[in-house]
Amino acid sequence: MALSRRTFLSRIAASGVLATGQLPLASFAPGFAQAQTSSPHQAAYVSTLRQSDGQYAAAVIDHAGNLIFQEHLDDRGHATAITPNKKFAVVFARRPGRFALVLDLVNNQRHQAFSPSAGHHFYGHGFFSPDGKILYATENDYENERGIIGIYDTENNFARIGQHDSYGIGPHEAILLSDGITIAISNGGIVTHPDYPRQKLNLPSMEPQISYIDRRDGKLISQSKLPSEYTQLSLRHMSAAKDHIWIGGQFEGDPGSSISLVATHRLGEEIKPVSKGQTYLGMKQYIGSVSTNANGSLVATSAPKGNKIAIWNSDTRELVKIITHQDAGGVAPNGKDFTISDGQGNLWQNNKAIYHNPEIAWDNHLSSVT
Repeated sequence: MALSRRTFLSRIAASGVLATGQLPLASFAPGFAQAQTSSPHQAAYVSTLRQSDGQYAAAVIDHAGNLIFQEHLDDRGHATAITPNKKFAVVFARRPGRFALVLDLVNNQRHQAFSPSAGHHFYGHGFFSPDGKILYATENDYENERGIIGIYDTENNFARIGQHDSYGIGPHEAILLSDGITIAISNGGIVTHPDYPRQKLNLPSMEPQISYIDRRDGKLISQSKLPSEYTQLSLRHMSAAKDHIWIGGQFEGDPGSSISLVATHRLGEEIKPVSKGQTYLGMKQYIGSVSTNANGSLVATSAPKGNKIAIWNSDTRELVKIITHQDAGGVAPNGKDFTISDGQGNLWQNNKAIYHNPEIAWDNHLSSVT
C-alpha cells in the first residue's frame, strides 16, 4: 500500500532526528534486525562481476578474500549501498538498467528485487538514511531530461515513496554527508536516453556540477559548477574525506588534452582541481571509482582504462603514490589502506592478491561492509 505524503514526511523527519547515529541495533528496520547468522564468514566487501560465459553476478567476500556467496544478475551491475546495520546490501544496475537487487548479508541469500518508476532508470548508485529506513537512489527521468533522487521505503518492500530533484542532469553518484542530512550529488551533465543506451546526446552543451540538497525535503542548499575550462569533465564518483568531498570525472573533450580528472570541494567554496594535468597522463581521461580510507587521511582514485590507482593525502591534496594493476577499478577502505579489485579476477591488499579467479572480471566498484 502506498504511503501518504504525510506519513512519508513524518518518516523523513524522524530519520533526521535520528541522524546522530546513536540508535540501538534493534531500532533499524524490522526486516533488517531479525536476520540470523548462518555463516562463519563475515561479509566485508560486495561487488559485481562478469563471468567467463558472459553472465553477470553480485558477490560477497570476507576480509581474507573468501567468496561467501554470489547471486545472478540479469545484466551488468554497478555499485552497492550497504544498510547502516551491515545486514543488507542493495546492488544497482549499471546505467540505463532498471533493477536493484537486495542481498541478505547474514543469511547469504537473495532477499528481493525492485525497480524505479516508469520513465526512470538507475544510474548505479545509492545510499541509506542513518536509521536504514529510507534508501535514496540516483535516477534519470529521461523523458524530461532531469536528474532525480528516488526515495524507497525499506520497511515496505522498498516501495517508492517519493523523489527529490538533483538540480542537474545525469546524477551519477550521491552520498550522505556526516551530518546525516546533507546529500552531495555529482551531476555529470550528460543527457542520455535508454533508446540510445550508451550515447551521450549533449556533449557541446553539458554543464557538470555538484548539488547539495536537504534529504528531508529535497531543498537545494548549495550548488557549484566547474571552471569554464572544465565544462566537458563529467563529474561521476565521490567520497567524503573529513570536511570535504573528493570527486572523480570522465573527460569528454579532446583525448589529447592534459586536464585534471580529480577535484575537491567544500560547501561554500569553488570546486578545486587536484594536481596538474600531467599527473593524469596514461589514465585515459577516466576515473572509475573514488574511496576514502577508514580515518579519512587518504583517498584512492582508480583509472581502470589506464591500469592505475592514485593515492592522495586528503589534507594536503598531494599525490602519495600511484599503484599499477591491470584494469583495476574497485577501491574500498581496508583500515588505513585500501582493497582493490580488477578486471583480471584479483582482489589486492598491500600489493598481495588475496583472491584470484581468472574466470571472472570484477566490475568498477567495490563496497566495504565493515
